[in-house]
This record gives sequence, C-alpha cells and structure tokens, in this order.
Amino acid sequence: MFRNQYDNDVTVWSPQGRIHQIEYAMEAVKQGSATVGLKSKTHAVLVALKRASSELSAHQKKIIPIDDHIGISIAGLTSDARLLSKFMRTECLNSRYAFDTPLPVSRLVGMIGNKSQVNTQRYGRRPFGVGLLVAGFDEKGPHIYQTCPSANYFECKSMAIGARSQSARTYLEKHMNEFLDCTQEELVKHGLRALRDTLPNETELSTKNCSVAIVGENQKFTVYENDEVAAYLSGIEASARAKRAAAAAAAAEDKPASQPEAAAPMDTEGTEGRPATEASADDDKPQPMEQ
Repeated sequence: MFRNQYDNDVTVWSPQGRIHQIEYAMEAVKQGSATVGLKSKTHAVLVALKRASSELSAHQKKIIPIDDHIGISIAGLTSDARLLSKFMRTECLNSRYAFDTPLPVSRLVGMIGNKSQVNTQRYGRRPFGVGLLVAGFDEKGPHIYQTCPSANYFECKSMAIGARSQSARTYLEKHMNEFLDCTQEELVKHGLRALRDTLPNETELSTKNCSVAIVGENQKFTVYENDEVAAYLSGIEASARAKRAAAAAAAAEDKPASQPEAAAPMDTEGTEGRPATEASADDDKPQPMEQ
C-alpha cells in the first residue's frame, strides 16, 4: 500500500468508496503472528504462535483470559489488545455484579464491535490495529468469534488470522466436518496442525513458541503454556511419524519387484552366414539406383 491524498484521516473517503486508514489497520493484523480457533459440540480451542523480539527476550503472550467462560487470542498490536481486554473484563464483571450471571459471548463481542466502530468514524482517532479470536462457552454452547479493525465481527466454525494464516484456513476447510465430533485432545491436535502450516520452513513448533487455551462444558477457560503444551506436541509428532511410515509401506507394496533381465546373445555372424565385419563392409558400399 502507498500513501495517497485520501489516507490522512479515518474520516476521509476515497473516490472508490474506501477508507484507507481502516485498510492499513487490517494490514497490521495480517503482519501479526498467526492464531487459530476452532470448536466442537462441547469445547472451543485457541492455539496461538508466540514471537520473541530478540533472542534475549521472552516470547510474548498471545492468549488473554477474560472471564471463567471466555478468552481471546490476538494478532496485531498487543498494546491495543490490552486495552480491549481490559474493557471486556470490565463488562464481564459488571454483568456478574448486576445480574449474577456470566455475560453471553455474543453480547460481549457486540460491545467490542460498537467500541471499535467509534474509532472508524470520529475525527482524530485511529482504528484498533488488532484482530481478535474470541472463544467462549455459554448456555448456547461453545463459540468462536472473529473481530476486525473495521468493527465487523463474525461467528465462525473455525478461523485463523495473522501472518501466513491462509495455509491454516486451507487445513481448517479441509477437515471442517471432523471438528464437531472431536474430543478435546483431538481438537487441540487439529489446531496445532493448522498452526504448523503457518510456520516458515526453518521453524518448528515447540513448547516456547506456541500456547493453547481450552474452554468448554464443565471446564473453565484454561491457558496452557511452556511444558504444559509438550503432551499435545508429542501427540501430533507421533501421528505424523505414523502417517509417514504407513505411506512408505504402501509405496513399497505398490512397487513391483524388479527382475534381472537376461543378457541377449551377441551376434558374431553377419547376414547370410558371413562374418559381421564383412557384412558391415558390404552394407557400406553404395547401392545402384533403380531405374
């Protein structure tokens, strides 16, 4: 994207009907590290890839708990995510104080959309440069929501946002019909496999650079970090090795056994019983042309 005369402020429309400041904020989400959310009939799972700004620093946390029944993972500016998470926690506390009930997930996401929309309309403000995946469980079951800097929000069966997230979305679309009947562990493994597709070639998933969060029926929102993720990572590595071994065995069975070919006997005689040298010499002579 390049700077132009219509991107000085969020209140300026371009002749094509676009607000460039919002598009720039959505580009910030695409530059953030990837995160994946998916759900079954009983659970919702968030899986996030953590980055470290340098080898001397710790990996930045990407999953933020909001309440016992809800949490978020982020892609984009972490500072904006902290502000939104504080707002979400306040609304959840107000619901418990006033009504003594957990705040429904859809209502909380709607509040985030309303708060984000103000920054896309008023002069002197900028959109939030962060995208959220909201995972929660309420009386209607598990939920996965996606929010955007444009103040749009969507309920999803599964979703991936962040850098190179298209590879993860391709995996999710391919296995989408399997998620509803998955157990909690199988759902986490699907999320880790989708997240693994977003990694560069020289990087592998480890206990340091990924985190997992689970919420569901009779289970509060729980974040798993560092060594707590090792069991899930070893599970997907074992299944990957088993698939490679099965593929190698199938390829070995399909390959026919190679049989040595018998050496063909060499002709020591030329045509009509003459030695081969004489026959080749006669063949080299020019033949008379037929009239």
